[in-house]
Amino acid sequence: MAHNTHPAETERRILDSARRLFSEKGYEKTSIQDILNDLGLSKGGLYHHFKSKEAILDQLNADEWTATAHLLDELIDRNDLSALEKLRTLIISAVDAPAHLDLVRSQLALLKDPAFFTANMRFWSTGLPKSFRSLIDMGVQDGSIPTTYPEEAAQLLSLLGNYWLMPCFYPADRAGMEHRIRCLATMLDAISVPIFDETVILRAIKGLTALMPEEGTASA
Repeated sequence: MAHNTHPAETERRILDSARRLFSEKGYEKTSIQDILNDLGLSKGGLYHHFKSKEAILDQLNADEWTATAHLLDELIDRNDLSALEKLRTLIISAVDAPAHLDLVRSQLALLKDPAFFTANMRFWSTGLPKSFRSLIDMGVQDGSIPTTYPEEAAQLLSLLGNYWLMPCFYPADRAGMEHRIRCLATMLDAISVPIFDETVILRAIKGLTALMPEEGTASA
């Protein structure tokens, strides 16, 4: 067998192919063979880098989180934005990025699996709030987010944003989605966390509507 002199390049090709196929067919309907056929790669060549389709998805999700963490670090270091503006930028990056939304959509069916759902819920309730909390604390300090509920606000934004607003859990047409997002905005405004201005609201409506099942989108 020829030695692979560019393992990082091969790994990236596998990830790029899988991301595209997952987006087109859905994670569950994409097989390892589909990825092999797309790349013209042998099973040994793929399994050298990833032991399973699940490992490929794990890496794609890890890459997404790494990109988000880098963006968070960049936002924290910026001096030209208030903490509230930084938090809005972070939210928009999640709801207004087609590639990110495609990856989310490709694995929505997996949330029916109790183990996968539990792992996601654990992240939404513990890991993700820490990112929001760092910017909310900055907002308390600079006065742009004058809340006395920083921890609760971070939890609400994480849990409701990733569960209650998700149409796979709570189906809604576009009007229903808008109403729900404006409800969340009202709740956060009430505790002095005015993240959802009109720009964020409209972008969230567009992004989350894109995650609706096909029949829901058709009727919207």
